[in-house]
Amino acid sequence: LSTMKTIGDKRQDVAMNKIGDKGLFTKELETGLSENTIDVVVHSLKDIPTQLPENMLLAAIHGRADPRDCVIMAPRNQGKKLEDLAEGSVIGTGSVRRVAQLRRQYPHLEFADVRGNLNTRLAKLDAPDSVYDALVLAVAGIERLQLGARIAHALDTVLYAVGQGALGVEVRADDVQTRELVACLNSRSVRLECLAEREVMRVLEGGCSVPIGVRSTWDGEQLEVKCIVASPDGSQAVEAGTAAQVTNDDQARALGVQVAALMRERGADAVLKAI
Repeated sequence: LSTMKTIGDKRQDVAMNKIGDKGLFTKELETGLSENTIDVVVHSLKDIPTQLPENMLLAAIHGRADPRDCVIMAPRNQGKKLEDLAEGSVIGTGSVRRVAQLRRQYPHLEFADVRGNLNTRLAKLDAPDSVYDALVLAVAGIERLQLGARIAHALDTVLYAVGQGALGVEVRADDVQTRELVACLNSRSVRLECLAEREVMRVLEGGCSVPIGVRSTWDGEQLEVKCIVASPDGSQAVEAGTAAQVTNDDQARALGVQVAALMRERGADAVLKAI
């Protein structure tokens, strides 16, 4: 087992959208793959760009935890929800996507960037002189560290990041033995919904710091994917969604293309180009 830090881990003093998003949390790991120093890389799926380097393959998508975002309150605001906070209260998040949607839903709040690993962010929130009244984080990350008791409430009205909550397993495309070895890690429904979501993002050419939100829901073999693109200040938003029968990878990607086409028809490109 090999661990390493990526540029996204090292650059904790700069907002992610200021230092770029293509391979922010994956480049160093993929270098290890290409140099044959490692054979398998496990990522948070939401951090994997939709365009992989040459000879790299997303061999498995595994076990999606709760993909929603949630609110963690500062000690002084325990028992409250976002709508209960005073005008001008400061919410910490490093996600342009979250801010873009939350500004539309909670115009009385202010938003500030917060970086660092989860424990660092919580320490900043809990400090007696903290500038933050609450943080918005991914439910999956909180629960994986067994800190679910700190969740004030989940944000059901905020569409989450593409692939959020799932794990992606990346290998060399020409390493057939390893590809076959990790194939069993695929979670079928999770793989299909995440492939659809990633295709939406690929077609719209968004990355992990661009405000594209999605939500996937199943009804039997019918998969519905909804999408939102919003300007960072929340003043503009485009939403679309559709459903189709999805039983294989090709159908999942085709659904993603359909959703992206609907988004473009409604003006998503104009919103994204203005960012």
